[in-house]
Amino acid sequence: MIKKLIFAMAFFMVLALSGQKKNDKDAVTEAAEKLRSAMISGDKPTLESLILPGLTYGHSGGHIDNAVEFVEKLVSKKSDFVTIDITNQSIDLVGNTAIVRHHFYATTADFGKTPGDVTLDVLLVWVKTKNDWKLLARQAVKSEKKK
Repeated sequence: MIKKLIFAMAFFMVLALSGQKKNDKDAVTEAAEKLRSAMISGDKPTLESLILPGLTYGHSGGHIDNAVEFVEKLVSKKSDFVTIDITNQSIDLVGNTAIVRHHFYATTADFGKTPGDVTLDVLLVWVKTKNDWKLLARQAVKSEKKK
């Protein structure tokens, strides 16, 4: 009888944990999509709600922005994304941290210039704070082709 009870408890714990991981993956996917949309719109409150104050945002050219610089560039349209397409996204959860990798293809109109194209591979590090996922780090590297 005790063996059955222990087995049942273990089974339900595994079930609960696997269900939580699925919900966390969905929540990270949703947060990443909100970030993509906010980067296009330049919506300051949304951008600020998705990042941690200690954000480090690495560009493919080597420049690193902090949280204030990241938001300011998007709001002011110094960095102006007309479109952003995300493909080949993967999400790995490690405790309260999510490691997200994806291919990033965008058209830009920085400073109102004629649109340009950018093709990147991106690594994002999200941290769960209370019930929300916040971006802590981002690093991009140039990619040769759209995947």
